[in-house]
Amino acid sequence: MGSVGAMTYGFDRFLRYDEYTQWLHDTAAAHPELMTVESYGRSYEGRDLWLATITDASTGTHDTKPAHWVDANIHSVEVTAGVAALHLVHHLVTGFGTDDTVTRALRTRTFYVVPRVNPDGVEWTLADSPQMRRSSVRPWPWRDAHRAPGLHERDLDGDGRILTMRIPDPNGAWMVSELDPRLMAPVPIDGTLPGVPRYRLMYEGEIVDHDGFTIPTPRPPEGLDMNRNFPAGWGTTVRGSGDHPLSEPEIDSLVRAMVARPNICGYNAYHTSGGVLLRPSSTTSDSNLPPLDVWAWNQLGERGTALTGYTVHSVYEDFTWDKKDTMSGAADDWVYEHLGLFGWTTEFWDVVHAATGTKQSTHFWYVGPTEAEEHAVLRWSDANHPEMYTDWYAFDHPQLGPVELGGWDDMCSWTNPPLGRLADEVRGHADFAVYQALAAPEIEVLHTSASFLGADTWRVEVGVANTGWLPTHVSTKARQERMVLPIAATLSGAEVVGGPARRELGQLDGRAAARFAGRHDGTPDRTLATWIVRAEAGAEVHVHIAHQRAGSVDATVVLGS
Repeated sequence: MGSVGAMTYGFDRFLRYDEYTQWLHDTAAAHPELMTVESYGRSYEGRDLWLATITDASTGTHDTKPAHWVDANIHSVEVTAGVAALHLVHHLVTGFGTDDTVTRALRTRTFYVVPRVNPDGVEWTLADSPQMRRSSVRPWPWRDAHRAPGLHERDLDGDGRILTMRIPDPNGAWMVSELDPRLMAPVPIDGTLPGVPRYRLMYEGEIVDHDGFTIPTPRPPEGLDMNRNFPAGWGTTVRGSGDHPLSEPEIDSLVRAMVARPNICGYNAYHTSGGVLLRPSSTTSDSNLPPLDVWAWNQLGERGTALTGYTVHSVYEDFTWDKKDTMSGAADDWVYEHLGLFGWTTEFWDVVHAATGTKQSTHFWYVGPTEAEEHAVLRWSDANHPEMYTDWYAFDHPQLGPVELGGWDDMCSWTNPPLGRLADEVRGHADFAVYQALAAPEIEVLHTSASFLGADTWRVEVGVANTGWLPTHVSTKARQERMVLPIAATLSGAEVVGGPARRELGQLDGRAAARFAGRHDGTPDRTLATWIVRAEAGAEVHVHIAHQRAGSVDATVVLGS
């Protein structure tokens, strides 16, 4: 339970923007030694985009430590993702000092958390009269598409939900299921026996310019998908990709905020649904990726599965229906292809698994549930969460006349879990974020010495090590494409003789490399920096060692001590 000031939040409901903003700022105010909140930009409708930075300030500023980045709710209706990000914040600030692993992580690492990439879309989704949109609320590509003929989703009866309309039609594609009369089943390929009622199914909504015969289903006026607006693989053939890479203020701000923090070593984007941990690539097979990177993803993923129960999948290998039509322009691809980071997309919630114990198909997004799966979910709903499903009831539609409304409330069934299951669904993912952060590279000074050479001249040595699991460059991709600057060590406090005060020390392997060294790995995780200096005995020499990703550390050597 997160209790800050006057506001108590149990991660059992979805917060509107003002409450979400208050909770973040109140949490930061209650833990000033650990957490700050800042705006890194503004949304299309002018809302602040909040970034929480969490680390133990007593052991260094946020930018001097390797960091892990988590963001959520780039897609409007995927509000479980935002709950998970807020729970991560809570897990970190309340675990510090009581949980040894969290305490160690905050003393040596930084967490950057953006719980709501797309606050405008979430507000539309959570409104008293909701409008469900995939992502941004900016009209695109047509400014006047709200008048396009056809069905436009709306909460017509004012009950705060967008359900399904069941419309009698002798040529409809649906009929009442034999498994349960509340469910609808596809009409068989060869049709049905005479006298069996048939229906058309459509989202609850208004029909613009109805001609009395056809009901087009145009794309929503707000046709952008901000998770196709990143530079990696961006293209105009990708649905919802925008006018150009980073055309949307939310994504432009997000990318700029991440690039401004080169200490980020890992990334996770929170989404729904599917109950899976997805990894790049979205556009190419594993055989075209560096094998060591695929291995590292799978090693991290093993622990992710153990902590969350979610299985690990390549988007391209397992989740792409048509390998010629790939899902490019996504955040996790961008962080890997442009920053060389191991990125994940967490898809929270698999209702089929909750109801049956069997994971839904990796092509579920395309084909939906089988009739048997839907029936199993309905029985589970009846026994545990009856709010998921609404029995059909008569409604006088303004354009169609008598229809029925009912069916699944997607917001608390297929897309998000029922509210009573929210906290349990997201809990293990905070531990996985901490685990990823602790896998990051970390530079430390393990050796210092000063040897007298005569005539106020000394040889100064500083031994630097990467004590993390990942190499300082993080991925093979980053190393091959030289995305990361080398470790730099700079000496001050004495005159350097015969060389520069600043030395570049290259990159260092992490413990992961030992798996490929046949148990005879040597010291690829260490390097020794040396200087010849001139100073009097007793002088203090200071060495600053810094790396973009693995952090920075200082050492002091007293000459002659």
